Amino acid sequence: MKILVASHTYIVDLNCEKFETLAKLHPDIEVTIIVPKKWKPGGVQNKIIETKPQNKGNFRVVPISNFSQNNQGLLTFGSDIIKILNDFRPHIIQVEQGVKSFAYAQLITLNKWLNLQAKNVFFTWWNLPYKSKFPVSYLERYNLSNTDGLVAGNQDAADILRDHGYDQDVVVMPQLGVNEDLFCPQKQPDLSHQLGIKEEDFVIGFVGRFVEEKGVLTLLKAIQSLPEKKWKFLLLGRGELKEKIIQEGQKNGINKQIIIVESVAHDQVAKYINLMNVLVLPSETTYKFKTLTAVGWKEQFGHVLIEAMACKVPVIGSNSGEIPNVIGKAGLIFPEGDDHALQNCLTRLMLNKKLAGELSEKGYKRILNYYTNKALAQKSLSFYESLAKIT
Repeated sequence: MKILVASHTYIVDLNCEKFETLAKLHPDIEVTIIVPKKWKPGGVQNKIIETKPQNKGNFRVVPISNFSQNNQGLLTFGSDIIKILNDFRPHIIQVEQGVKSFAYAQLITLNKWLNLQAKNVFFTWWNLPYKSKFPVSYLERYNLSNTDGLVAGNQDAADILRDHGYDQDVVVMPQLGVNEDLFCPQKQPDLSHQLGIKEEDFVIGFVGRFVEEKGVLTLLKAIQSLPEKKWKFLLLGRGELKEKIIQEGQKNGINKQIIIVESVAHDQVAKYINLMNVLVLPSETTYKFKTLTAVGWKEQFGHVLIEAMACKVPVIGSNSGEIPNVIGKAGLIFPEGDDHALQNCLTRLMLNKKLAGELSEKGYKRILNYYTNKALAQKSLSFYESLAKIT
């Protein structure tokens, strides 16, 4: 089976592991990923990235000339994509830019023009209801009517597209898995010493952007009323609320217990997670954000949850978006924005070592069963094989 994937996501080598694993599942599987030659991720990454090719036998990454360097929906590829498609002749074409993507419409059209007879698949994270207006509605209708399979990053995304008339096959799974060799239980005594964390400290962890929708202020309120047991609040990330976090810490006399670490490379994040006694993802749904085609945001997955569970760190999450489905019964859930309920969850873990141990083991087993790159690669292959049988 020949699988072609198109997405800006795979300009990062670490993000390619699921498909590289997929290419190793059987000698007859070939995976080619096409990525934009130049891309500007935005956020803290302000420079344009020029992607490099990879060629590892049955797996390769091919940079293609592109139009739009920083807009997922507007991304399209240059004419050099035609030779790639003609030479490779894929059985599956998967575009991971969403349902209203020009790149997906482009690949659907080229699939027809070149008579490839490949199955068209797309991936989406979008998990809030929306209404499309012309001409976006026409683009969405064209894409959906030519889709054979949908990979939804969360259950809400699948349900919303069902409401928009999609009636073909669906599989729900995240875009990226967790590397269980990188994210694994490992003591970090030197790093603990460096950060001033003592063995008796109960470390509450947060990894992500310091913004309102990530619930970091709710978490800050929750820790202010914790029992007198020694604790530290370790935040990994950056964002507009950094100064407010520091000010609130000083105002409430807990500034010496707050540790903020910025600019950590992804392959180093596991070291910091392993310092934590619990990781909290307190995301909160918001309708402040607006784009041309949609309004609002709620947690689409929460990848840091599976990274923490892989390290056998217990997790607490709000009920925003996909978080409860990711955690399952392997962690604690509280109503988003409710700092009192979050404080109760934290207190339970601080005072009940048995519960913390049980949740860490449940989380680790859940990762191995559902969220490693190998587990996701096998799930992807099963989905592709079911689509290939459709005539």
